[in-house]
Amino acid sequence: MVEEKDDVLHVEGGKPLHGTIKVRGAKNFVSKAMVAALLAPGKSVLKNVPEIRDVHVVSDLLRLHGVDVDVDGKNGIVTIDATHVKLADVADVDTLSGSSRIPILFSGPLVHRLGEAFIPALGGCNIGGRPINFHLDTLRKLGADVDKEHKDGIHITAPNGLHGAKIHLPYPSVGATEQTLLAAVLAEGKTELSGAAIEPEIMDLVAVLQKMGAIISVDVDRTFRIEGVEKLQGFTHTALTDRIEAASWASAALATHGDVFIKGATQADMMTFLNVFRKVGGKFDITDEGIRFWHPGGDLHPVAIETDVHPGFMTDWQQPLVVALTQAKGLSIVHETVYENRFGFTKPLVQMGATIQLYRECLGSLPCRFQQRNYKHSAVIFGPTPLTGRDIDVPDLRGGFSHLIAALAASGPSDVHGISLIDRGYADFRGKLLALGADID
Repeated sequence: MVEEKDDVLHVEGGKPLHGTIKVRGAKNFVSKAMVAALLAPGKSVLKNVPEIRDVHVVSDLLRLHGVDVDVDGKNGIVTIDATHVKLADVADVDTLSGSSRIPILFSGPLVHRLGEAFIPALGGCNIGGRPINFHLDTLRKLGADVDKEHKDGIHITAPNGLHGAKIHLPYPSVGATEQTLLAAVLAEGKTELSGAAIEPEIMDLVAVLQKMGAIISVDVDRTFRIEGVEKLQGFTHTALTDRIEAASWASAALATHGDVFIKGATQADMMTFLNVFRKVGGKFDITDEGIRFWHPGGDLHPVAIETDVHPGFMTDWQQPLVVALTQAKGLSIVHETVYENRFGFTKPLVQMGATIQLYRECLGSLPCRFQQRNYKHSAVIFGPTPLTGRDIDVPDLRGGFSHLIAALAASGPSDVHGISLIDRGYADFRGKLLALGADID
């Protein structure tokens, strides 16, 4: 297969990033809010939507199900009219499913609207196990029949409708929490979901569902209580800012000795990241318009980080920050507790000159599912080490952006291959790089 020219980015590194960029709504919320629109006949309007590939994938999936979708990328507005919903051709859904794991979340809304749903194989980034068992178990507990042997994929029905239930998640899975919320809001009776994820993106989805007419409360012990209602209505909502993208650009500023103002970045959802950024030696200034991040000069400091579910340090924050840690003076430790295969992206960094060693042991104190399971899920980074440009293949969304940061921080040229993966979660990243003075083509 011949690689397309647009899928390769040539980077001349060693130039600090300087300037202002704008970050829009969170990828991990927007796609779920678009699915929520399926629950109600009528029109929903979502604002502050980023121009990323995942938005177009979900739009196409909705259209396959008979939904009218208008995407105004320039103004960041998506209008969805779910008055008419139909079962999609499974082959068509399967064609799109390799680009996203979102089809599984269609289950609850489609069962409520049509009485059945078909779910094909699922895609997403290859960063570790993200089994759909939590999703299917949740649907079963709510009264769904799940046929995994159907010739067209997974067939989900609910002959007697969905009913409230007590559900406990053994791990606070974001996807399984979203699944339960989307399925339980129209289920008959009350649902109690304990051990749930409480990420800001989850809470924004709850806000959308409440606007639609749902009754949802949350306790301090990660328990959601959902009282099923008979019907929902469309919504108008402005998406919360993408805290992952904001932190990624902040790490890029630090790694390149730059100074970047990120319009739209908010303090409340990034407090854990901001604490670590400050410990490393980075500077930031918070305003009503956004957050300025910069490298103040001098040595960066090593840190010990453990990723965790919210309100802990996000797993999606660690990959871009690791690049900056290669330039810190001393020994940094990162213990990954969310995904078992998240450190595959470090191999090209080592080839560029970084000193990073991976360990199977838990190099931290947080409870970890991967203890004694033979996964290299801890990293020790020794710095500072100069990075030298080279050819790099993008492995996944966040790892790919991290490689891009490394290319920007390195001396000499780099060719970054497979950058279309980065388009999934970083809107117009080429344009933003140019606005920050990066030497790319």
